[in-house]
Amino acid sequence: MDNLDFRFMDFKETVENLILRENSPLIPEAIDRLFADIANINRESMAEIQDAQIEEMAVNLWNWAVTKRAGLVISEEQKAKLWHIACKLVCMCEGSAASEEAIRRQILMNMKTGKGWVDIGNAVIADQFFQAAVTGLEQLYVTLMQRSSTEVHMTLQKIAVESDLFKVLSYQAEAACAQGDFQRASTCALRCKDMLMRFPQMAGYLHILCYNFGVETHKQNKYEESSFWLSQSYDIGKMDKNSVGPEMLAKVLRLLATAYLDWDDRDNYDKALSAINLANKEHLNPAGLFLKMKVLLKNEIANEELLEAAMEIMRFDVSLDFCLNVAKLLMDHEREAVGFYFMKIICEHFKSSENIGKALLLHIEMLLQRKEELLAKEKIEEIILGHQTGRQLTAELVGCLHNILWKKAARSFEVKNYTDALNWYYYSLRFYAVHQTDLDLAKLRRNMASCYLHLKQLDKAKEAMTEAEQRDPTNIFTQFYVFKIAILEGNPGRALQAITTLEKLLIPKDPEKNGPPTDKDSPVMLLSLAAQFALENGQQIVAGKALEYLAQYSEDPQQVLTALRCLFRLVLPRVSEMPESESKKKEMDRLLTCLNTAWNLAVQCGKDPVTMREFFILSYKLSQFCPSDQVILIAQKTCLLMAAAVDLEQGRKAPTTSEQTKLLNRALEQIHKCREIWNFLKETGDFSSDPCETLLLLYEFEVKAKMNDPLLDSFLESVWELPHLESKTFETIASLAVEMPAHYPSIALKALKRALFLYKMKESIDVLKYSKCMHNLINLLVPDGVPSTELCPLEEVWGHFEDALSIIIHTEGYPETEILWLMIKSWNTGIFMYGRRKYVSAEKWCGLALRFLDHLGSLKRSYETQVNILYGELVEALNRKKGSLFNEE
Repeated sequence: MDNLDFRFMDFKETVENLILRENSPLIPEAIDRLFADIANINRESMAEIQDAQIEEMAVNLWNWAVTKRAGLVISEEQKAKLWHIACKLVCMCEGSAASEEAIRRQILMNMKTGKGWVDIGNAVIADQFFQAAVTGLEQLYVTLMQRSSTEVHMTLQKIAVESDLFKVLSYQAEAACAQGDFQRASTCALRCKDMLMRFPQMAGYLHILCYNFGVETHKQNKYEESSFWLSQSYDIGKMDKNSVGPEMLAKVLRLLATAYLDWDDRDNYDKALSAINLANKEHLNPAGLFLKMKVLLKNEIANEELLEAAMEIMRFDVSLDFCLNVAKLLMDHEREAVGFYFMKIICEHFKSSENIGKALLLHIEMLLQRKEELLAKEKIEEIILGHQTGRQLTAELVGCLHNILWKKAARSFEVKNYTDALNWYYYSLRFYAVHQTDLDLAKLRRNMASCYLHLKQLDKAKEAMTEAEQRDPTNIFTQFYVFKIAILEGNPGRALQAITTLEKLLIPKDPEKNGPPTDKDSPVMLLSLAAQFALENGQQIVAGKALEYLAQYSEDPQQVLTALRCLFRLVLPRVSEMPESESKKKEMDRLLTCLNTAWNLAVQCGKDPVTMREFFILSYKLSQFCPSDQVILIAQKTCLLMAAAVDLEQGRKAPTTSEQTKLLNRALEQIHKCREIWNFLKETGDFSSDPCETLLLLYEFEVKAKMNDPLLDSFLESVWELPHLESKTFETIASLAVEMPAHYPSIALKALKRALFLYKMKESIDVLKYSKCMHNLINLLVPDGVPSTELCPLEEVWGHFEDALSIIIHTEGYPETEILWLMIKSWNTGIFMYGRRKYVSAEKWCGLALRFLDHLGSLKRSYETQVNILYGELVEALNRKKGSLFNEE
């Protein structure tokens, strides 16, 4: 059965097969199809089926939906769709003479279907079912009134109908509210409210409904609508004190007060105050007291009244945290006088509480925020004294106190008031006498040392750092301050020791982990600061070590480049003056390490060519102090070659002529240096496969061409005779010769002819490369279909076309698109000649196009007919102009 395909069943068959399903993945598809079909089905389309059968089908579908939803086989939306289908089926069977039972069934099904749609968020569809339910109730009412035999029976029937009407109206209100239709929703709700005299048991339900409407509209910032619903909820709730308790009424009133408050209209503040007073009268709650304070603050009442309200809070059994929140609220609204007085009352009221420290700390924080530093210090002294005499704060509150003190010290440090910062740190230090945490105390000592250093109190700074180092020697900041003090004392040995320790902290303790620790920005930053500090204080040896580590560990290429440059300038003069010794060898090894670092980073900076160039130049400079063996010469050659390549590339992109000239001249300088090294290097071995010479030639040619060098031709004289150059080199020369701002078409022509010659000289010609080179040559000679006779005689141009045709005839694999291009080029040249009244040449060139046409493959059919017709028309035109043939050329 699970293999059934619902797509090929009619409506009735689909329903019958669906209700036989227990649990199948095809159920959702079947439901969606039925839901889509029901919109197009009416009683006439199902005329062959009896009403009873349709009703049975609808009832079975309805009950199946209820069962499957209970078993979680289908979703709420699928259940709503099935009820929708069943309801539509039932309604199409009943005419104007429907029985009382049938009308009641329709009413019930419409009500439940509509409520189902509302519950899943589709109030628009729900409305049509609610309206159908109302129509059914009206029809039922008429039927019942006609059949009622006594007044009592009539009253009972009327109440039963109105009970269902109450439900439908409440559902309609829900649907309207969901659609944002406040007018319709309020109308329905008020009708329900009017009916409560007859149905008092429904008051609790309507009370909650209105409350929910109030909550939703408040979330949507519709404060006027929210206040209406909440007012109705409160009024209705009062009608049923048995089911709606004072806690719920107070909750409604608090939200009502909040809605008035959020409405942010001064006229509503009094309403908010009335609502919250009423809420507190119904049921006193801390939330109500707090909200009342917010309302009073919005009303901007005098401090006396505000203080009276605050004092009223203390008369109730509220927690310390609640009172502190009220104090914060007062301070946040800039009611300092009331806030501080209230804090005093709080501290007195809760003085025996074990959590009184919270109040004291908040009081201190408030005083500091309001710049009342003297009073804050008095409170701090009071706390410290109490803590030392038995009234100890909890560990959490101790941490909070340190946080407050350190923040205040940090603010003073930022404005360079180091003495004041020390005062606040000193309070924290006094506290550590009885509550010590080694690492935190070390951090405190470091902070104090920093202040002492700024105040030039070196001895005190050293004393503070001695304790910090004892407690936290592996902290990077500990070693940094030890380093600074050593530098200021003129103790380079101790400074080097601190820098070495700092470097070790960058190495991961777990040898299985690769690379430095993830959080190494701070250590690297400290290495940079250490190098700078050492240089500023004349400690060049120490600075060199810091720079060496910085270059080793930094991941910022620019920072490494700067470090290596500085290190180079520091070490070079000293090495140059040193006699041959073990010390000099060590310094040379340092330079070699720097060289390797610069080289490796140059290779890694491919995406940043400018930085890459700087590393290569630095590598070259460092290599000049190494023995000139073959390895070093190759490295120097590569560095200069890469630097020149970058300068050329940047020169091509230069925004101004002056910038371009600067870059090209710099490239030329690197080229000349590189050529000297290359000439020397060639004498040390076989470098026949090294492209260096070719690249130097191309680079120098590009510079000279772009700078319009008058000696360019003499430079090229030797180039034309070089035996080892390949076709690709000449093609590159041709391309560079006409690349802006260079414009040397004659050089490009000569280079391309040389390249074609070399291609043809090979035993097996590469037709793809040859065709591309020929394309460039002809494009140079015949730009835009107009032969350039100044550059080359027309007969020679013809010869190149003939050469191409010969290769096409005698060699396989010539690209068809290139043959087509040659055909069009020769045809256009013929048309150009015709326009110049050179008819013999015109026929000759167009005939050449036909010869190219003969060698097209799959494209021949597309062009053959058109070209032959055009050629025929051309020949006819030429015959008409016979008399002018003898005037040509």
